Amino acid sequence: MPEYYVNEWPPFSPEDEVRKDNARIAARLILNAAMTAPGAGAFPGTEAHLVYGREEMARLARKMEELSDANPKNDLWENAFKYEAVMIREQTDAVVFLGSYRAASDPWDNGCGRCSGIQGSCWVYSRRKVRLGKVDMAGSKPTTQVDGPLCVGWVNTLGHAVGSALWMANRLLVDARPMMSVGLAGLKLGYCPNSHLVVGIPVSARSKNPYSDVAPGYHLISEWKAVDALRKSYPIVRQIRWYDYRSWNPDNQKQAGNGDQEAE
Repeated sequence: MPEYYVNEWPPFSPEDEVRKDNARIAARLILNAAMTAPGAGAFPGTEAHLVYGREEMARLARKMEELSDANPKNDLWENAFKYEAVMIREQTDAVVFLGSYRAASDPWDNGCGRCSGIQGSCWVYSRRKVRLGKVDMAGSKPTTQVDGPLCVGWVNTLGHAVGSALWMANRLLVDARPMMSVGLAGLKLGYCPNSHLVVGIPVSARSKNPYSDVAPGYHLISEWKAVDALRKSYPIVRQIRWYDYRSWNPDNQKQAGNGDQEAE
């Protein structure tokens, strides 16, 4: 008779894989919610990527760790990338990437000035390669982690998509959190390939939300690190006092000792 048995321990067991499959179904619905979010102009400007699997999570975590020293004078940056890399590698079932493929190349041209310039949309055009009145992003070589300036109208549209994704995660009772570190690493790895601004939303379905209650030095004391430390200590504890289990039972000796005391 077909049946489902779900348990998150031990990791990668058949019962844990069922749980992960359920989380991936939730991630697909989260992706749909993001793509149907209201946006400026009511025409598309957002693309999405859904990534899952042990190798993919490990690859993404390694890229995040590489980026952790991109700003060596900022400890908060380094810690955020290292800690969140652990969350991706160990406790994330899927990642939804959302990117804006218009924010860098297709400004609204309404002169709102929200791109931080005092010249309206000219701020974007004056800092990009422009041909025939269009921004030419081919061959662009950004000097910063995020290739700006960006049209804030399209950035807001991406924000609506992220908000819709989190709304759906809340309704489906799975843990999710938007992370700049995940989005930046995904951008470097080629996810949402047409976008210059990407947000990563890891999704997890576990008994404990892995994206909250994070202790200092988390990348050194994570769950896998703790389990590995126990595996290392266990053989040592067994060898502290060696005895032949076939001929020596400490409990029997204790009982014999008590009997001698009672006889006295």
